[in-house]
Amino acid sequence: MLVPDDLRYSDTHEWIKVEGDIGTVGISDHAQSELGDIVFIELPSSSVITERQARVATVESVKAASDIYSPASGEVFETNAELETNPGLVNFDPYGAGWLFKLKLTKPEELQQLRDSKGYEALIAK
Repeated sequence: MLVPDDLRYSDTHEWIKVEGDIGTVGISDHAQSELGDIVFIELPSSSVITERQARVATVESVKAASDIYSPASGEVFETNAELETNPGLVNFDPYGAGWLFKLKLTKPEELQQLRDSKGYEALIAK
């Protein structure tokens, strides 16, 4: 799967799509393929305030459990409720229906510390 150009990426394989002061967060196709079949996702609670690089969620697969870190600081205001009954959406559509949560960004300048698509492709090629 191609790495979408309109997203920013963390070195821990989370992506964020920014629209105004809202960031939608998920994990990359590379991350979901490394994890294997995802069987459970612990999402953050709405109204949780998080800092960049803080653990906010956990993804469990048939292989392992993996912490999910926030790529930017902000307040969680929505989670993807569909993942409660269908966590495998992350495997099938990591950049679309498999999004994890949405943040109201409090420090948008932090986005400059994330990788663009070419930088992320270089990271996962190693």
